[in-house]
Amino acid sequence: MISVKTIEIPQDILDSARLTTDEIKTELAVALYAQGRLSIGKARELAGLSLWEFRQLLSARRISPHYDIAELEEDIATLHELGRL
Repeated sequence: MISVKTIEIPQDILDSARLTTDEIKTELAVALYAQGRLSIGKARELAGLSLWEFRQLLSARRISPHYDIAELEEDIATLHELGRL
């Protein structure tokens, strides 16, 4: 059995931050990635972006990539899925 957790963010908080729910997910994903708490794969999943889009976002914010063996394996799996390997 899988339990899904939901975070409730009051509308006035979103309004004060001038963010939509999608934008707040992206901000959370970027922050957790920058802190080393999420891999790039999981962070881009949370943000709802492709790996390419998420990497571009990180680059625009001058956040250095954290690239380890697990992420290399994830990239290789993605290339296989795309038929490029």
